[in-house]
Amino acid sequence: MTPLVTAAVLLAAVTHAGWNAIAHRIPDKLTGFALITGGGMLIGLALLPFTAFPAAGAWPYLFVSAAVHIASFALLMRSFRLGDFGQAYPIARGSAPLLVTVLAAAFAHEVPDGWGTAGIVLSCAGLTGVALWGLRGRRPDWAAIGAALATGATIAVYTVVDGLGVRASGSSLGYISWLMVVQGSFIPGYLVYRHRAGAWAVVRPRAALGLLGAALSFAAYGLVLWAQTRAALAPIAALRESSILVGAAIGAVFFKERFGASRIAAAGLLVVGIGLMLHAG
Repeated sequence: MTPLVTAAVLLAAVTHAGWNAIAHRIPDKLTGFALITGGGMLIGLALLPFTAFPAAGAWPYLFVSAAVHIASFALLMRSFRLGDFGQAYPIARGSAPLLVTVLAAAFAHEVPDGWGTAGIVLSCAGLTGVALWGLRGRRPDWAAIGAALATGATIAVYTVVDGLGVRASGSSLGYISWLMVVQGSFIPGYLVYRHRAGAWAVVRPRAALGLLGAALSFAAYGLVLWAQTRAALAPIAALRESSILVGAAIGAVFFKERFGASRIAAAGLLVVGIGLMLHAG
């Protein structure tokens, strides 16, 4: 993995944590996700005249990815409703890389070497430690954890699907633009169906914040898709999960969630894992 690809994935991690924090910050999760996905659709539409049309072989991947993304948004909304940001977000993100490794080996024939495997395992262990810190002494919210784990499974699926699709498309920007257009109408459409004529009154107070989240979301995934045309899927998927460090910082500063020594130790394990993955790349 080259320094430029590494930098792009790390920037994607920062922007991804940012848009998720915005989604969590908006009290009505449906409104938040409608603004973020609808805003992404508008950005995609604006870019279509300036991007190459994806090759025919990319469209099956694109449609499958759009469906999986919609499921992922629904599960993430549920996990944010039920759990704290500092735990729901890292569980969702941290469970994905191991699944991506398995799927990439099965469908993209990308089998990691010993260093890569060790790095991915250590990174996921560190992310899990960050996620589960704070549960000692009280009963876990299994519904929230289950929703977050299911979100991680959908992340793993669309990561591999999009990794294959963007390579077949011939244009990473064209692929992400059309993906945002195809998937972006579903949640806003449901919000309009639910609120009818009152939909604008619901979204207007949060419109600016939601559209900022949309821009961050588009940038985050666009950077990842570009990186997937330049390097193997599994190391990219694992490295982008460094967004959990940003998420933990956001939780501590903006949501007043304690970071704690246990999370610092888990974060250190994550850093070791990332180092091993870069050594393998």
